[in-house]
Amino acid sequence: MTIRLSRRAERLTSSLIRDILQITQRPGVISFAGGLPAAEVMPPLDFEGLADDYRQYGPSEGEPALRSLIAQNLSTLGMDCSVERVLVTSGSQQGIDLVGKLFVDEGAKVLLEAPTYLATIQALGVYGAEFKGLPLAADGIDPDDLRRAIAYRRPAFVYLIPTFQNPSGFCYTDEIRRAVAKVLDETDIPLVEDDPYRDLVYRPVDRTPICTYLERAPWVYLGSFSKITAPGLRVGYLASSPSLFSGLVRLKQSSDLHTNRIGQAWLARFLGSAGFDEHMARMIRIYGERRDAMQAALERHFEELAEWRAPAGGLFFWLRLTRECDTLAALHAALTRDVAFMPGDPFFPAPALRYSALRLNFSHAAPENIERGVALIAEILGEFAK
Repeated sequence: MTIRLSRRAERLTSSLIRDILQITQRPGVISFAGGLPAAEVMPPLDFEGLADDYRQYGPSEGEPALRSLIAQNLSTLGMDCSVERVLVTSGSQQGIDLVGKLFVDEGAKVLLEAPTYLATIQALGVYGAEFKGLPLAADGIDPDDLRRAIAYRRPAFVYLIPTFQNPSGFCYTDEIRRAVAKVLDETDIPLVEDDPYRDLVYRPVDRTPICTYLERAPWVYLGSFSKITAPGLRVGYLASSPSLFSGLVRLKQSSDLHTNRIGQAWLARFLGSAGFDEHMARMIRIYGERRDAMQAALERHFEELAEWRAPAGGLFFWLRLTRECDTLAALHAALTRDVAFMPGDPFFPAPALRYSALRLNFSHAAPENIERGVALIAEILGEFAK
């Protein structure tokens, strides 16, 4: 008997990165594919001393202590946000899903960067979103491109990752951030700003959220603790302009009632401790060293194969290849030689904007494997490049 599934279920596609990560669990594989934190920098989880009350159901908005810490942090960034407009989510990925439920009807247009976070394409595509990509340069999108795209067909919202973008690692300049905010204010288009990498900074750059510059346009700001603590906790958050918040809370209630309370309580205690600053300093030092090691390896092995820019923060190098290359075929060859990377194609919301590229993560691989893995990938790409 044939079981009829919903159109949304039929739209679901497997995530290439999840498929790769299953393969890279094999012993001996050098993986630059996922955006995984290094196990040795994740803090130990100690739930001793947490109140028994956290075993019970809790508020959908999240634990008051954690929401207060988040609101305080957002205020230091210049964001107009009180604790009453902070919603704790089950990872920032849930925030993207809630945004999709809030804004996207069948055929709704969404503007986003090209390339962009591939899980956003997957999550919003389930709801029937149609994507328009905005070409991304090292200093951000072109505000004039944004204005023209809005004028051509009004989108449900604009989704941007302006700070240490995934997959590119690019960071918008202050001038571009302000210009984007101006366009959105003039057109009254909602902004969804995803900011999971802002705390992983290795050299000073402007990281002011675009949301802080908005005066009229509605906004949703997404944050995460996965990259700076432990992704297994599945705790993220969002904040929004007043007109959107109650709808997001109701959608959260209908999805999972509330986020894991024990993880929230542990996070509130850890974030408020003296040990958190020490943890962040150590993480940034280790990741900075690995970024520098990968930059040196790329200079040795990729000088004629690709163009790239050393990221000022985040977890990724984005390599634009100087010749056409079937990077998916190259990946399959790489996996037979126990090394993995992420091909660039899945990060593009539309085929017309694609170019040959790959993403390399530098946080997860052991330092001694970075040189060997990069050299091996260069050798394989050299065999596939046209």
